[in-house]
Amino acid sequence: MRSHIRLRVLVAPHRMKRPWQGQIEDPFDFASISRHDTSNSLTPGAIRSTGEKNPDYSSTFVFRNDFPSLQDNLPQPEESQHEAHSLFKLQGVRGECRVMCFHPHSDTTLPLMEVLDILKVIQEWIRQLHILGATYEWVQIFENKGQTMGCSNPHPHCQIWASSYIPTIPSRKDKTQREYFTKHQKPLLLEYARMEVAKNERIVVENDTWLAVVPWWAVWPYETLLLPKSKHILRLSDLTEDEQNDLAVIMKLLLTKYDNLFQTSFPYSMGWHGAPTGRTVDKDFRHWQLHAVYCPPLLRSASVKKFMVGYEMLAESQRDLTPEKGCFIHSLVDTIQHPLLLLPERFLPLQLPFFGCSSLHLVSYSSSSPTHPRLLLVLWHQAAAQLRQQPNTHYYRRSLN
Repeated sequence: MRSHIRLRVLVAPHRMKRPWQGQIEDPFDFASISRHDTSNSLTPGAIRSTGEKNPDYSSTFVFRNDFPSLQDNLPQPEESQHEAHSLFKLQGVRGECRVMCFHPHSDTTLPLMEVLDILKVIQEWIRQLHILGATYEWVQIFENKGQTMGCSNPHPHCQIWASSYIPTIPSRKDKTQREYFTKHQKPLLLEYARMEVAKNERIVVENDTWLAVVPWWAVWPYETLLLPKSKHILRLSDLTEDEQNDLAVIMKLLLTKYDNLFQTSFPYSMGWHGAPTGRTVDKDFRHWQLHAVYCPPLLRSASVKKFMVGYEMLAESQRDLTPEKGCFIHSLVDTIQHPLLLLPERFLPLQLPFFGCSSLHLVSYSSSSPTHPRLLLVLWHQAAAQLRQQPNTHYYRRSLN
């Protein structure tokens, strides 16, 4: 069992050996997505359900969510509606929900984008934080990627929800970071980053200013924490130009690693947490440290995910491999593009190097004998070496016809 302040995670890596006869996900056929389909409500020029037409945008595009969970013009509960007993509290909430498209092309994702295009995404995040943070106490930037994570539209986009209150999870983080700072006079996550660099056991990828680790308290199998490496930074809006550039670079590296794990467009939910904004912006938030969390659901393959049910829902979080093993598996894949070898004969990957396995198994389908596959064993370093000769090619799983 691993602990972090008030969070405990039960670690049971032997559970990876149990046979699986449960639900099998259908890996999303990303290659089938049309680059520009006007029936997709997020593409340039498309008409959304409200009748509004999207502009012919060429970079990022932000609009108010057509089906928002938070609104700024709803009537607030009257005093007579409040229950007298403390078990029945009622609080009015104001807010705003926005959708932000990353790119005009539907057949792209962040790891497929150029670093300069990712930088534009970061700059728009900062702009939206400035705009919404002037009014609201909390601005939550988050991305749900992939149908496995409930994403309703494959077009590359995220959401930005701003609220007049600090939600439960950020509020808990505010409290624990404040308590740690009061006791140690150091920001918790700044100290944590320093210790992870020193240990060098769970680092997935790093550069001069940013660090991505599988955190000690990780819940999801390949969860990562992305945070400044050594500088105290409260919010995205505090980043310098160089720090924004470095963030764009490390995001591309990290997300390419994710896609390389199971040769799929890796699903995840991610979000940014930083110091609160709005009317509280001038308060003492020295205990806060900017960070992003990536929570991907896949566990054994592109078709078997981790289910947070039963014990996880009713008792406490449980993970099926150690954070160190998760980081080790990350280390077996490169930050180059997808290692699906499109050689003269077509290949479909069966498994990646896993738990110390040093090879990549491929099935070769011969055109003369399509129903009798020949198993090939390709050493991992040889496969990677061939791919390094094609550093600008990003491969995805292709179905065999």
